[in-house]
Amino acid sequence: MNIIMVGTAFPLRGGIAHYNALLYRELSKRHSVQIITFKRQYPSILFPGKTQSETSGELLRVPSRSLVDSVNPLNWIAVGREIRKRRPDLIIFKYWLPFFGPCFGTIARVAKHGTQTRVLFICDNIIPHEKRPGDRAFTRYAFSSADYFIVQSNAVEQDLLGFWPQARYRKAAHPVYKIFGNPIDKTEARRRLAITAERVILFFGYIRKYKGLHVLLDAMTELKESGNVHLLAVGECYDDEERYREQIKALELEKHVTLQTDYIPNDRVGLYFSAADAVVLPYLSATQSGIAQIAYNFDKPVIATRVGGLAEVVVDGETGLLVPPGDAHALARAIKQFYEDGCETSFTFNVQLEKKKYTWEAMVNAIEDLASQ
Repeated sequence: MNIIMVGTAFPLRGGIAHYNALLYRELSKRHSVQIITFKRQYPSILFPGKTQSETSGELLRVPSRSLVDSVNPLNWIAVGREIRKRRPDLIIFKYWLPFFGPCFGTIARVAKHGTQTRVLFICDNIIPHEKRPGDRAFTRYAFSSADYFIVQSNAVEQDLLGFWPQARYRKAAHPVYKIFGNPIDKTEARRRLAITAERVILFFGYIRKYKGLHVLLDAMTELKESGNVHLLAVGECYDDEERYREQIKALELEKHVTLQTDYIPNDRVGLYFSAADAVVLPYLSATQSGIAQIAYNFDKPVIATRVGGLAEVVVDGETGLLVPPGDAHALARAIKQFYEDGCETSFTFNVQLEKKKYTWEAMVNAIEDLASQ
């Protein structure tokens, strides 16, 4: 097939760019693939981070053309016409935020007009975690241009069918990220990070309220004395950073928590995962999480809340532990159980087996199956 992917890609940064790079590489083994990415993804006034560009992108460098302006309707038409000239068999959009619905929907309509081109949306979310006016209208506009959908969890499947009952779709699990290098020795990783604690847990990724870091900090009050557990909380803050620092101070957790709010370059991601005994995802809501797939890549057990697709990825009692969302006491109890029951060795072995299900080949097979209809 002749395929064009439209969305975030190098030199832009973040999990969507990582995903698209890996999908591009897998699709390119069997198809002709091109990527069109953004020249402006978010207006600076709407972007809560420090930079939208990748600072260490060699691991994810894929060929792309920066053409799309997310807020310029005339640009959407021009990009759609440019794609139409190439007569692709399939256009793939990664959909995670209704903000992009008008842009993606217009590009798709213009590109398809008078051709046999088909459009596929890979859906991270149907209903966003943080709701805004226009979400449903923007998503409806985008989806009305689509021929096929890929969902990656039961939760998103239910949302898709509730929102768009006529959807032609396949469910394919979110693949494991294999782009951050190999694990390094745990002791060496901790030495490089200047961590001396015997027990280390990791919260990783953009810090937003729905990801529940504040709940994990409350749980740390039960762990700081009895468990000698150190929390690495690492990720750019898209929330009020000072609120988290005040919470750490108020709970007297300064010696037990390392809060690092810079964006972590790709070549250092493995260092943090290698230093941890387990990854903790205390989300208040979720569809699926790419962080769980990074954890599995590094053979790390995951302690998570029973929300959305997390309960599908984390096999309770085998590859990790699951607790109710928003319950700091239950979260602390699970972390204590992980250490007191000596779960790390068996959970790690089970992760090594479980992650074999989450392949990019399976994702490509699902795309090909849809496109053959």
